Amino acid sequence: MQMEDELEDRVLYQTYISHMKLLSKFAVGVPLNYAPISYLWRLLRVYVLKPEILIFSAVLFIIILYLQVVDVWSRNLLGRLQVTIGRSTSKVQRLQYFVNGSVTSGDKLSWELKEGNIAAYAVQGRRPRMEDRFVVTEDINKTGVSLFAVFDGHGGEFAANYARDKLIKNLNNKVIELKRLISEGAHLKKPAQTNVTGSPQMSRSSFKKQEQDKKQEPNVDRKQSFKKTLSSVTDECMKKSGGVTDPELLNKLEALIRPITREVRPTRGSDTQTPETPICSYLDTSGTINYGRLLTDEVLAADRLLVEAAKKTMDVAGTTALIALLEGNRLVVANVGDSRGVMCDGRGNAIPLSFDHKPQQMRERKRIKEAGGFITFNGVWRVAGILATSRALGDYPLKDKKLVIADPDILTFDLDDHKPLFLVLASDGLWDTFSNEEAVAFIKERLNEPHYVNIK
Repeated sequence: MQMEDELEDRVLYQTYISHMKLLSKFAVGVPLNYAPISYLWRLLRVYVLKPEILIFSAVLFIIILYLQVVDVWSRNLLGRLQVTIGRSTSKVQRLQYFVNGSVTSGDKLSWELKEGNIAAYAVQGRRPRMEDRFVVTEDINKTGVSLFAVFDGHGGEFAANYARDKLIKNLNNKVIELKRLISEGAHLKKPAQTNVTGSPQMSRSSFKKQEQDKKQEPNVDRKQSFKKTLSSVTDECMKKSGGVTDPELLNKLEALIRPITREVRPTRGSDTQTPETPICSYLDTSGTINYGRLLTDEVLAADRLLVEAAKKTMDVAGTTALIALLEGNRLVVANVGDSRGVMCDGRGNAIPLSFDHKPQQMRERKRIKEAGGFITFNGVWRVAGILATSRALGDYPLKDKKLVIADPDILTFDLDDHKPLFLVLASDGLWDTFSNEEAVAFIKERLNEPHYVNIK
């Protein structure tokens, strides 16, 4: 049996060897010149595997690998080029000094003002253009009244520029006119004979009717037309007025100058223009100007015209407004939005000059909800998921639905009581980083440094 097994193995082995020889001869006998693989190889050698093509491919591969490694840098390549080009501009162009505190262009990375005991500074940050504006006007036309303002724009420059150019200009003109009327003793004259529209003088019955209309509509929108800022109509307000002989009119005049509070709201959905407020109504019989009412009326009037102008150009920009009027020892601060003012009193305490308008505040949230709106949280609380402040000038898409309003809060301070060392007016860019106390302490510690000794 063993012999038979060995014989069988030999037969199988020889058979296997024979078949392999036949297959090898067949494979060797097939010409490779016509094989598809051989043909493709020849094409690659002729057209692709050239030295110059191999070198170019290697360089391209290295570049792609490098860009992949520095992907973050490559994404910001354009921005870096813009910054590099911007650095070639001179220092004088990048750092502007404005005598009147107004910015003449919005494409500066930063700007500052150092004049006397006032300093201002702003940084553009990541925004494509500078949207912040400030105004410093000391002793307006020798009236003894100074005005300081900060406008923190968002969604573009249009609203901040409009507030700086129109609102502030109109406020300055009103202050000058009121001071002139006081110097002429016009605050003792008859308001019933004043007609700001340029028509014949108002009769006493017309004046009474106007007062009755105001009593019947306590929430009437007292916005001014604001369109005749530079017209001579205002100058004629008191020229034709006579002396007061009726004590009833004096009482009504005193009633007109009540301090304006935030409860005064624009009439819902009202697009009709209200009559311009007689400028003499901002005066009382002692010759004191009601700056609270003046600021409220001017801010609301400017906002109404800003919204009208923005609709024509489809500009959705908005801005906060923080305005401080200083006359003698009286400081009046108007605030719309989340810019904030802080005063350092004589003892080094931080005294808030305004309070932010944020959508998460109970009062603001209730108002937004009653207007049919909502607030959402996306990093910060926002009105309708868009705006981080509940009050602003402009923002007409939200303004039309009354989700955002421009009613200012007015606070008045007697500086004799506080004996302030300095005031700070700033946008939320500062207050998101510093608390009131931290900002005051930071400045107070540096007031005696050589570069800060005169800035208070």
